Amino acid sequence: MPRPQTKSELIAAADSQWNKMWQLIDSLPDAVRAASFDFGAGAKLKEAHWHRDLNLRDVLVHLYEWHQLLLDWVASNTSGNSAPFLPAPYTWKTYADMNVGFWQKHQNTSYNDSLTMLQDSHQKVMVMIAGFTDEELFEKKHFTWTGTSSLGSYCVSSTASHYDWAIKKIKLHAKTCQLS
Repeated sequence: MPRPQTKSELIAAADSQWNKMWQLIDSLPDAVRAASFDFGAGAKLKEAHWHRDLNLRDVLVHLYEWHQLLLDWVASNTSGNSAPFLPAPYTWKTYADMNVGFWQKHQNTSYNDSLTMLQDSHQKVMVMIAGFTDEELFEKKHFTWTGTSSLGSYCVSSTASHYDWAIKKIKLHAKTCQLS
């Protein structure tokens, strides 16, 4: 799927990947939804998230927290309070540590709460996106606070691209559960 370049493409991509993710989750037997992830020590699984996220709840709260980053960043900057996308002390070189912090924060969050939180945050992100024009979303440097990128690029990353990441992870989990 090509990266969205317009508001309508962004909304369609986010909705499409969101629906695919939930169709996948809904298709999983309860035992698979509740099972801990066990991806083994595969050579292709070098990224930290393969070892960080231990269950479906961890994936859902990760998505929720990235929605919060986007929503907070946009709300702050559109109200005149300049803020970077990643909160201090994190940078794009250290955001993996931030993700571990999100993981730690939600170890007592229930699976059902993670579902509700993510569904609510997705809805808020989609409403936020709908409030911007094509130019505001996809013209690079339209807002000074997006740097050399566009607001839409951040939105794609926090929605459709992140949902695709989750789908791949959940599919592998389902596959490894079937092999067990």
